[in-house]
Amino acid sequence: MNRSNLYIFTYASVMVIIVAAVLSLAATGLKPFQDKNEEIAKKLDILRSVEKGLDAADADSKNDYVEAEYDKYITESFVVKSNGDLVDGMDAFTIDLKKENAKDVDERTLPVYVCSQENGDKNFIFPVLGGGLWGPIWGYVALDADFISIAGAVFDHKAETPGLGAEINTPPFQDQFKGKKIFDDSGAFTSIMVNKAGIPETIHSVDAISGGTITSKGLEQMLFDCLSVYQTFINAQK
Repeated sequence: MNRSNLYIFTYASVMVIIVAAVLSLAATGLKPFQDKNEEIAKKLDILRSVEKGLDAADADSKNDYVEAEYDKYITESFVVKSNGDLVDGMDAFTIDLKKENAKDVDERTLPVYVCSQENGDKNFIFPVLGGGLWGPIWGYVALDADFISIAGAVFDHKAETPGLGAEINTPPFQDQFKGKKIFDDSGAFTSIMVNKAGIPETIHSVDAISGGTITSKGLEQMLFDCLSVYQTFINAQK
């Protein structure tokens, strides 16, 4: 009986070690592919904020298509501090916004992406990250060259409720932001309010998602928190 128990214990231990080794090797082997998928998803979100990359789903090679569109339209990226100063030697694309948001405002490094349109116009794209009802939400907001009007916006989530808060990643919600202004006529920062139905819409507000109030207000707070830290930089560009 003792020999049988020892055999079972030894067999189980060896199997655990083998399975763990196989999983570790699989994870290591898949890591480059996972990293590439994350890179492509991020580039596509940046492009979508300025209405580019819209045919990715129909492309023969999604990765090649997104890479080509990104290289064509995102002609510049750089990093600034909250005081508006440029930061040399940093790659905007590699900045972890979650880590930056955990720092004091004056210690953050802030990415900016520049889209050059076919007609010569430029849009300036700012990443945003916040919290919804069930988890993180994020996105990109593109401003026109006046640094006041929103040219486009794209948002996504990790775990919001389908049909409710998850609607932040749909065109009907995102399209509301086009043409809205994040500064008033006096130059004061307003961000964008996300108001419940029944509240008159203004140039500084959009309608919330019906039944998704907490996610909507989380997105509103995300926009204020993330865009406000760019104020000094933006004011210097006007």
